[in-house]
Amino acid sequence: MFDNHNQIFAAPLAGVTDKPFRALVRRFAPDARLVTEMISCHSLVGGHRNCLRNFDDYRDEGPIGAQIFGADPAVMADAAKILADAGANWIDINMGCPVPKVATRAGAGAFLMRDHALAGKIIYAVARAVSIPVSIKTRLGWDDEHRDWADLIRVAAENGAAFAALHGRTRAQLYVGPATLPRVINSPIPIIANGDLATGSDVARVAELGYAGAMIGRAMLGRPWILGTLMGGAAPQNPGDVVLEHLDLTLRYYGERTGVPLFRKHAAWYSAGMKNATDFRIRVNQMTDAATLRAAIAEFWGCVAAQ
Repeated sequence: MFDNHNQIFAAPLAGVTDKPFRALVRRFAPDARLVTEMISCHSLVGGHRNCLRNFDDYRDEGPIGAQIFGADPAVMADAAKILADAGANWIDINMGCPVPKVATRAGAGAFLMRDHALAGKIIYAVARAVSIPVSIKTRLGWDDEHRDWADLIRVAAENGAAFAALHGRTRAQLYVGPATLPRVINSPIPIIANGDLATGSDVARVAELGYAGAMIGRAMLGRPWILGTLMGGAAPQNPGDVVLEHLDLTLRYYGERTGVPLFRKHAAWYSAGMKNATDFRIRVNQMTDAATLRAAIAEFWGCVAAQ
């Protein structure tokens, strides 16, 4: 097991680890390191108003890394400067996102596992643009025939990266099948393990494999307190109170029109495995106003919905 709480990370999850969700994770795990959703460097530098995360202020969020993706070293460097000025503690470069719109059409994310020269140029440009640490998050390789993660991490170290996070699947696997993390020996920079980590025994296992930390990803869905419990804290007595708090944070950040539809997936994750969860999710997916959704949550979990 790791000695320090700051060796436990919350992974960047697209559509999940926004500012409202991070606020909940932080409440349960004050010392954990969190990472934002991935942010398009072009959207950020262009100041696109329809993307709220482009304007987040990180100075009140504790230890947090801001993750960016893109394929243009100069634009990535400019994006890193914006995020550093906004209070990010480090910049994380996405080199593992497998979805086609990022990894193939944009030539970013996991595509950089196929072009280590470009990856190095991006890391070099970002590392020299900011005075805060830079990391990368990547996968084992593009496919089973190209499991060259160690070479990419060497390139990252040579170009100024301070550490890396490694997801235990190839790009070809997407999120299918179990994650398999290799043993780390003589890495030039610390590596954080990621992929199917959810329990204390999982964290202990990756520490024994030579990893410098553990990054929790999809295990956070419906359980923003999981990092806190891995650090020895307690889960909430009534999760419904957390669900209501999460809903209110979401509404304040996005507004009702956007926030209610966005929150439906969170309500489904929170209710997974509970009695009558299927009926609850069906009802929630038809709701369009905050008051009705709040009342349904309070009824399902047996808690009080503040107005």
